[in-house]
Amino acid sequence: MRSNWLKIILLIVFGCGTLPVANGQKIIEYVAGMGTRDPNNPDIWILYQNVKAMHDGMTLFTDSASFDTRNNIFVAHRNVKILITDTTTLYGETAIYDGTTRIADVWGDTVTLIDGRTVLKSDLLSYDRNTSTASYFHWGHTVQGSAEMDSQKGYYHSDTRDLYLFDDVVLRDSSSLLETDTLLYNTQTCLAIFISPTYIYSDSSTVYSEDGTYNTDTREACSYKATRLTNCEKRLTADTLFFNGNTEYGEAFGNVVIVDTLNNVVCAGRVGITNQEEHYSFVTDSALIIYIDKGDSLFMHGDTIYAYNNDDRQFEAAKAFRNVRVYRSDAQAMCDSLYYSAVDSMLTMYYKPVVWYEEYQCSADTIRCLFDSAGVRLIEMRDNVMAIEKVDSLKFNQVKGRNADVYCRKSEPLYADILGSARMVYYVVDEGPDSVGKIEKQLIGVNAGIGSDMRIYFKERKPRRFATYGSPDMKMYPVDQLPNDERRLPGFAWLVELRPMSPSDVFRPRGDKMSVD
Repeated sequence: MRSNWLKIILLIVFGCGTLPVANGQKIIEYVAGMGTRDPNNPDIWILYQNVKAMHDGMTLFTDSASFDTRNNIFVAHRNVKILITDTTTLYGETAIYDGTTRIADVWGDTVTLIDGRTVLKSDLLSYDRNTSTASYFHWGHTVQGSAEMDSQKGYYHSDTRDLYLFDDVVLRDSSSLLETDTLLYNTQTCLAIFISPTYIYSDSSTVYSEDGTYNTDTREACSYKATRLTNCEKRLTADTLFFNGNTEYGEAFGNVVIVDTLNNVVCAGRVGITNQEEHYSFVTDSALIIYIDKGDSLFMHGDTIYAYNNDDRQFEAAKAFRNVRVYRSDAQAMCDSLYYSAVDSMLTMYYKPVVWYEEYQCSADTIRCLFDSAGVRLIEMRDNVMAIEKVDSLKFNQVKGRNADVYCRKSEPLYADILGSARMVYYVVDEGPDSVGKIEKQLIGVNAGIGSDMRIYFKERKPRRFATYGSPDMKMYPVDQLPNDERRLPGFAWLVELRPMSPSDVFRPRGDKMSVD
């Protein structure tokens, strides 16, 4: 019997200890090169040399330790290494492991938790084996692949690979930087979820959001609240945004507004896409483009509007498709589709375009406007040209031809050439003061006829002189003797009820008419 007790005593003294389960809890087992009891507390063992502790599948290594056998608490000193699972290891300088709560508190200059490809560092780290959760409350730095994260507080769940970060959160990857106050990051999916004001910076763009996700692997960002994307001189706002930082491709939904401060262009709609790799953006569903030029703004609506940039991100062209309407204070238009090239300053309208300029209405199959630095320089109208000016509710000045070119200086018409099958109906007005000095207009006749070609000279935006070429047949009629077949030239259609009268009027469907006095 004495021999057995001696063996037990020698085993304990020279470094191997184990105690039975107490109150349903497993007692920590240990191995050490040397050990002795604390003279002030016989329940505590002081252990030295290659100390190893085991508890319920966990193994701890350290240079020295003290073990409170009564409270089942193991305190490790210097070069602490804890094998929590096959893939999870914790390193530090000092550790306290409570065998009852199964919680390890580790501190030192750099406490390191390694879980697969995830490395978490702090100066004080607590690991709860019951929930497989590591936590810190001073600062923490996490590295996972190319992603690095910093925060004041954090929780890492090694079973789900979820990392919860709080306060002054910074996430970096190879090409972007994310800043927020609250972040959930999964180290397997590389997906970050945020629910507080968040900025995502990259080389050429910044995304702001208050609710969304960001994938550090694919660089895909999703935003669901207070969305804003800034890309050089462009700024996009929307209710919802999906953006890929690799391709600089984004999709936006709900209250989409794209502001291009470099080119003074604003695009708006309910759905928008920007593709910087392909150098274009477009909006649809209540699409609107606003071009601000020298204090005056041009408003253009279409079912879908595209805007194109060159390699230097300068505005290059715009396209609008279906139900296009244009409003500017001095001119308005409608057509089926439109193309504007900033390279050659050419605006082209297709399929039954109509342009209103002061009291004039012009239509053709295709209309092109060429601009220079001073404004409109040339207007080309091709096929089925018709120009109409209202005299009164029953009388209209009309010019018709196959093609027409209007030459301008600083957007003011100088003269117009009607080329091919030219026809005209024009009421001659005599202007003079009445008995009280007020200017009075009086119709004195109507000039009507045909010619192969015709030239109209303008002064102060009004036709002042006509020249007809190629066997002209022109007659002057008294106003009440104009033949009925001359009152309305073939193809006449007075469409002023479709004219946009305000910026918001560009959204009026083409088939809807408005009352006109």
